[in-house]
Amino acid sequence: MITRIVKMSFREEEINAFKEIFARSKNAIRSFPGNMHVEMLHDINNPCICFTYSWWESEEALNAYRHSELFEKTWAATKVLFNDKPEAWSTIKQGAGVLNK
Repeated sequence: MITRIVKMSFREEEINAFKEIFARSKNAIRSFPGNMHVEMLHDINNPCICFTYSWWESEEALNAYRHSELFEKTWAATKVLFNDKPEAWSTIKQGAGVLNK
């Protein structure tokens, strides 16, 4: 299982726009083949920073989503709201195979 964490920083006046995009998109993302979970988190000290946190069956499933029309449409609407470059991490739990030697 892959956990994907994406940190996004928005212009203050655009936070509500992102919340609306996420609310419209979350069920479609949850229904995407290979997705097991998706949620939005907020930084407790900076209301302009949000994270998406999602679980994927595999890196292939995550990449299929990242190359899908759903992602392209959602990302196009989201990226124009940023006030800084987003950061993303794909992680796996220790002992889940990749890091276990």
